[in-house]
Amino acid sequence: MDNGTTVSPTLRGQTVVVIGGSSGIGLETARRARAEGAGVVITGRDPERLRRAALELDAPRSAAFDATDFERLKRFFDELPAPVDHVLVTAGGPYYARLADMDFERARRHVEQHTLLPLHVARNAAAGVRPGGTLLFVGGTGGRRPAVGMALASALTAALPALTKVLALELAPVRVNLIAPGFVDTPLSATLLGDRLDERRAQLRKTLPIGRVVGPEDVAALAVHLMTNTALTGATYDIDGGQQLVEV
Repeated sequence: MDNGTTVSPTLRGQTVVVIGGSSGIGLETARRARAEGAGVVITGRDPERLRRAALELDAPRSAAFDATDFERLKRFFDELPAPVDHVLVTAGGPYYARLADMDFERARRHVEQHTLLPLHVARNAAAGVRPGGTLLFVGGTGGRRPAVGMALASALTAALPALTKVLALELAPVRVNLIAPGFVDTPLSATLLGDRLDERRAQLRKTLPIGRVVGPEDVAALAVHLMTNTALTGATYDIDGGQQLVEV
């Protein structure tokens, strides 16, 4: 019922930084934050894709670089108008390989993306995020069930919640949380699955308790909630449509 009151945007006047904000979950979160009144700053590796995203978002600042170039990452944070309110890190996809087939150089880069990158961002966020602001990481749930080819994914899936808890203590009063999606229908998922994408979508629609596929807008809504609910820190939030309950 309309009672004549106006609901103010929840992030009005705030600044949200998205590391990996030119596509997928990062871009959708930037859109959601923008709709809630925030100014957004985005980064990405692809200059042209980043340019298009920044134009769409009317982003006052964007920067094209590989987030695992840690010197460049530090310079990016040093150049931000401080303090910012929230930082979301969504960089890098999964790497699945049997031990006998593992490309250790690729594995090293994957570890950098999923452990060293959060640590570097956290150290920069310690000085660059206002007290009570948020540092959000995006991990996953895919490595929770042991399976052949999942050694690295399983190790990193287990590591991120522990890292999040420790950083929530070290960075307080900045809040630190982890979002753990299952399958999300993003361009990255399309790249990984190729011509099996439609089959996977159909399987999930049939088996998930929610009866549909999780999209980036679902993750974005959770991210914005974690930014605005100041009682939440040090926790991992699964968002998988019940995938872990039904898959074997």
